[in-house]
Amino acid sequence: MKQFEIKAVAEYLKKYNYIKKARRVQNNTIELNFGDNSSIFFDLTRGNSIIFRAPSEKMSSFFNAPFDKQLHQLLSNSNILDIKTPKDDKVIIFKVKPKSQYKDIVILAHFELTGKYTNLILTDENYIVIDALHHIDSSKSYRVVKPGVELKPLLPFKSKFSGEVENIEALLDSNYQKINSNLIKSLKSQKINTLDKKIDKLSKNLNSLPNEEELSLDAQKLSNIANITLANLHKIKPHDKTLEVYDFEGKEIKIKLPKNIIKNRLGDYFFNLAKKAKNRAKNVKIERENLQEKLNFYQNIKEAIKQSNNPYEIELLLPKQARSKAKKEKQRVGELFWIEGYKVMVGRNSKENIELLKEAKANDIWMHTRDIPGSHVIIRTDKQNLPDSLIQSAAKLCVDFTTQNPGNYKVDYTKRKFVKITEGSSVEYDKYKTIHILKEGIEIRE
Repeated sequence: MKQFEIKAVAEYLKKYNYIKKARRVQNNTIELNFGDNSSIFFDLTRGNSIIFRAPSEKMSSFFNAPFDKQLHQLLSNSNILDIKTPKDDKVIIFKVKPKSQYKDIVILAHFELTGKYTNLILTDENYIVIDALHHIDSSKSYRVVKPGVELKPLLPFKSKFSGEVENIEALLDSNYQKINSNLIKSLKSQKINTLDKKIDKLSKNLNSLPNEEELSLDAQKLSNIANITLANLHKIKPHDKTLEVYDFEGKEIKIKLPKNIIKNRLGDYFFNLAKKAKNRAKNVKIERENLQEKLNFYQNIKEAIKQSNNPYEIELLLPKQARSKAKKEKQRVGELFWIEGYKVMVGRNSKENIELLKEAKANDIWMHTRDIPGSHVIIRTDKQNLPDSLIQSAAKLCVDFTTQNPGNYKVDYTKRKFVKITEGSSVEYDKYKTIHILKEGIEIRE
C-alpha cells in the first residue's frame, strides 16, 4: 500500500476507542475487531502487505504460538489511547491499555508495512520488544527485533506517491475483494493439486486390481478339475505328471498334476485352489467397491472446492495435514476434521461408515444425508452441547462428501445411541432432527 493510503487508514481508525478482539487468522494476517460486524485485517506478507475490511468469520486456522498468546492478552479487550503514523514511515502504531493485565501498563503495537521487513511488533512504552510476528537478528538487518531488545527507529522513507483517499471504506472493501479473489484462486489451486494426487493414486490402485469375473471363472474351472480328478483317481499311476481324460461334457482335457501330492489328496488340492480363487474374487470385489467409494469421496470434495467462493469453507473441505494433527491424535478410520475445536470424523466408504459407528460413543452425534448413499459423519461431543454453527458446518460437509450435484438436501442427525446398524452400512435411527442444506453449483449461481 502507498504511504498516503496507510495514513488515511490510521485517521479512519481513530474513530474507535476499543479493540474487542485481536488474533492471527492466516500465517501473516492479523485481525482487529472494534466491536462492529466487520473487522480490519492487516495482511503483513513481506513485499505484498495490504489492509482491508471484511466480515469477522470463523477461523480456518488456529494459531497458538507465544506471539499469538501475547497478541490476545495485550490487545484483545484493550482501550485505544492513540493511533499515529510516524511522519516518514509506512507504519501504524496503536497505543493501548490492556484490560487483561493486573497492573496498569501501556502497549505499543507497531503495524509495519515496509516491504522486506513487514511486521507486527509489540513493545512497551519504552520501545522494548515484548514479541513480534517475525523475529529479526543482526545478520539480517541493522534493526534487531527480539524480545527484550530496544526497537530502533526505521530509516526515513520518502514515498514517490502522494495523494488523497476520497473514500477510505471503499478502498478497504476494494482491497478485500482483491485479496480474497487471489486467496481463493491460490487455495483452490493448492487443494485441487493435492486432491488430484489422491485421485490419481486411487485410480491406479483401482485399475491394477485383477478382474473378479476372470477370478470367478478360474475358481469354477479349478472346481471342475477337482471333480474330474476325483472321478479319475484310479487312472493315475505313480510318477504321472499329467492326467489326460475326458471332462463331463465329453471333451478331452489334460490336467497337470502337482508334485509331492499323494493321489488321494489331489481332489483336496484342486478344491483348495478353487476356494482361494473364489475368495480372491470376492475380496477383489469388496476392495474395488471400497476404492471406488473413496475415489467418489475425493471427487466430491474436488467439485465442492471448485464451486466454493469461501476461503474458510475451502480449508474446511481439505484441511492442512498439520491442522488435522493439531491435537496430536491420529485418525485410524476415515477422514478427521477439527471444526470450532470439535473432532469430526467422516467415513469415505461403507466399511469406514460402519467402523466409525462401532467406535462412536453413545452421546456422539451421527449425521447422514437423507435418502442418498454416502458418507456418515460422527461428531465427538464429550457430553457437551454443540453450537448450531458446528452442526451447520458438519451438515454441509456431509452433503459435499456425498454428492457433486447442486440442490436442496436434508441431513438427519441424532445421538449415536439412537442409531441401529441393520445390514451392511444401512441403519435405522430414531429421535432425530433435520437440517436443510443448500448445495450451490453453477446452475444455482447463474
